[in-house]
Amino acid sequence: MTEGFAGKGWALAPQGSSLTLTTDAGVERLPDVVLDKFVVCRRRWRWHLLDGQSGESLLHLRGLNRRRANALTDRLETWGSERDEHRINLALLARVDPEVDAVHAWLARLTRASRDGEGHRRWITHDEVEELVRLRPTAPTLRELASRASGLLTPTQSTAVRALDADLQDERRRANELAEEELLDRHRTFFDAIESSPLTREQARAVICCDNRVQVIAAAGSGKTSVMVARAAYAIATGLTTADRILLLAFNKDAAAELQQRVETRLRTQEIPSGALRAATFHSFGLSLIGHATGAKPRLAPWLDDRDGAPMVGHIVDELRDKSPAFRYQWDLYRLVFARTADSPEGAPAEWWDRQTDVAGHRTLRGDTVRSQGEKMIADWLYLNGVAYDYERAYTHPVADSEHAQYRPDFYYPDIDVWHEHWALGRDGRPPRDFVGYAEGMEWKRGVHASYATTLIETSWADIIDGFGFGPLEDDLRAFGVELDWDPDRPTPGTRPVEHEELARLVRSFMGHVKSNRFTRADLERRLIGQDTGFSRYRSRLFLDLYWQIHAEWERRLADENLVDYEDMLVRAAELLERGLASSAYDMVLVDEFQDSSSARARLVKALVHGRPAYLMAVGDDWQSIYRFAGSDVSVMTEFERIFGPSEQRRLQTTFRSTQIITDVASAFVSKNPRQIRKTVRSVHGAGGAPIRLASVTATDPRRVDGELAWAVEKYLNHLDARIERGDIVAGPGSRISVDVLGRYNSERGLLPRSWSPRLDVTFRTIHRAKGLEADYVLIPKAVDGTYGFPSRIQNDPVLDLVMAGLDPYPFSEERRLLYVALTRARQEVAILTVAGKESPFVVELLKEGLIEPIAPDGQVRTVCPSCGQGLLTTKEGKYGTFLACGRFPACRHRSRTEA
Repeated sequence: MTEGFAGKGWALAPQGSSLTLTTDAGVERLPDVVLDKFVVCRRRWRWHLLDGQSGESLLHLRGLNRRRANALTDRLETWGSERDEHRINLALLARVDPEVDAVHAWLARLTRASRDGEGHRRWITHDEVEELVRLRPTAPTLRELASRASGLLTPTQSTAVRALDADLQDERRRANELAEEELLDRHRTFFDAIESSPLTREQARAVICCDNRVQVIAAAGSGKTSVMVARAAYAIATGLTTADRILLLAFNKDAAAELQQRVETRLRTQEIPSGALRAATFHSFGLSLIGHATGAKPRLAPWLDDRDGAPMVGHIVDELRDKSPAFRYQWDLYRLVFARTADSPEGAPAEWWDRQTDVAGHRTLRGDTVRSQGEKMIADWLYLNGVAYDYERAYTHPVADSEHAQYRPDFYYPDIDVWHEHWALGRDGRPPRDFVGYAEGMEWKRGVHASYATTLIETSWADIIDGFGFGPLEDDLRAFGVELDWDPDRPTPGTRPVEHEELARLVRSFMGHVKSNRFTRADLERRLIGQDTGFSRYRSRLFLDLYWQIHAEWERRLADENLVDYEDMLVRAAELLERGLASSAYDMVLVDEFQDSSSARARLVKALVHGRPAYLMAVGDDWQSIYRFAGSDVSVMTEFERIFGPSEQRRLQTTFRSTQIITDVASAFVSKNPRQIRKTVRSVHGAGGAPIRLASVTATDPRRVDGELAWAVEKYLNHLDARIERGDIVAGPGSRISVDVLGRYNSERGLLPRSWSPRLDVTFRTIHRAKGLEADYVLIPKAVDGTYGFPSRIQNDPVLDLVMAGLDPYPFSEERRLLYVALTRARQEVAILTVAGKESPFVVELLKEGLIEPIAPDGQVRTVCPSCGQGLLTTKEGKYGTFLACGRFPACRHRSRTEA
């Protein structure tokens, strides 16, 4: 309250809701009226305090002058406001008790959430706290009183006020940290016995993290299955739920069967009732849910058992080609001309060198070598139409000068005496930025034709791949009298075209994403024309026109026979749950290999646990996401919270499988991609281990590459057998050393010898098939560059980006993860085979960074090219002796002398 005011022989001061007057006669309480109605006024040369309503003088204010009179007037107004404030606060205080009671009842509920029935600490979930936040009392009177006069609050009321503004999620985190330590200690015997080996602390922490949504990032070989088994057992043993209310979802039949057997065995060992606990694939579960919800379980299309339906796509394509000449033409045009065309005018780097013409670039179907992918696209279209052309024929007139060599236009049509230039121009009408002088060169060439009155046809990359296709070029050629004779079956002595089966697999992969995401024609059109998408529109529309015809026929066949495909199972099951036409029978859902989930799988999982008190644990490793072609979407791991909501994350970063050397190399390699989740993986075996070794074979004749690699594979297996003979490798009694030969393609199976030592258990697998498996030794037999190399360049058609939910622009991101999977299958050692001059860019990167150790069976220790940094130097023989050349020739033409 404001201090009093005094004059000669008098003093005024507020007291509660009154004003007191102190004089020589004593203390007097003035009338209990509104204080700001008092008036300080001068009458007959004296200052008085008047009652503002009656005008009666209440006090002669001796010793007052005008300045002090004004000050007293201000003071009286302040006293009035404070008196009113006091009255309001007293009124609020009289009404606040019910609100305080509500807050403390709410606090008691919060306290109960942190304890179980016996008073022990328990895990508090996100959803429990969110519900408490929703139910938090508003307490407007208490909040107003606290803001107006906190000094009037009792300790109990002050506690209630603090609770109103507390960060409950922060309180939850602190409480759970205490609960975690208590639970780890209380259930130590359980964690030591539930699996054949005691759970590590990080595994046990994942098990007891009983939040509504838990993402477990599990490094290769870190015991993720142990966590899933222990999680199910823990939930039953602690009464969190019953066995029949637990669902385990796996990626394929084998994984589901193994998970079912493992969990039943371990629960039986610990005398925990497993009851009706179920492990299933996503698809079998989806079928079952649809059947129970609708009363009519659908039947899976029988053709899906054969390579996920790609052969059926091929069969549909054959029928459509027979029925429709337009479809036949479009299919073959895309397959033969557009399927391997880059999505930018720069194109792909040169991959072929013509020794006779010394032209480095791209080989055409006819067998020419042209300098750019755009020119290859033109040349292939001309060849398939039977158009006679010369590539880079010298211009008729000599035009070389001090700044220009003799002019050689891209194409010349001898039958009609017409020249043709194909410009590397983007959709902005400009050449790529690093094409220095390109625009000036264009103008010079146009000027040459104008000067000599020769006919020039012009096309550009953007016109064809992003505009109108070959229509304008076709019109120009026909106008000059060229007869086009399209024949997709012409012999192709040059580059191998994309086969029908390859394009069918691409279509089926595209279909999986379309159906999983429920994309319509309109959806994809919007994505195609969206600002700055970068999609090549003509090329993409050509593909989409083909696709929707195939899609319609696929759907018709399903409808006619009342069948479903894999995507239908997942999408329909999710829709039934979302619309309330089916209910989830599970309190706990555990998902294995979550990084392999498609958007449809993620949607089904979300529908199972959404809007109800359920527990989801998704276990996976984004570093091992390798099934994009089958519809998987790595963003379900990297953007888990965006999809499922607030969650807890636990990490299994201790591998029980590989050595620290293998772990470090694999981790350093795969983690280059910034869009992936960062991890620090440690080996339980401690530091060290054998280095990853690289051996090169030399094959001057491309036809002998596989023969040389097969010889190297046999030599490697013999080397392992000799080490066993010497005792360098020790196998257990009666056991054999396991060796997995992991190929990028199934065709590499032929690199294995017919027989090997009985001390070796040798198995060939593709890397995709090896996922989840392990062996003592791993051999990667063909780490080479090229279309069918490692990394593969055949599964990266840009059209897939139209339907992928989360684009990953990092180069060869999935192929990089595939190599990580291959490396981390090994318990002891990894060896890699490559071909001199054809080394995989992955191999070059590993060598450049000192992550693998090269061995030189042919006497050559190869180093990284100093010019491009992407190839290895190889010794070559030339007219003037030996020299070192980059293995990326012709893309890189570095040469240097060999050391004497």
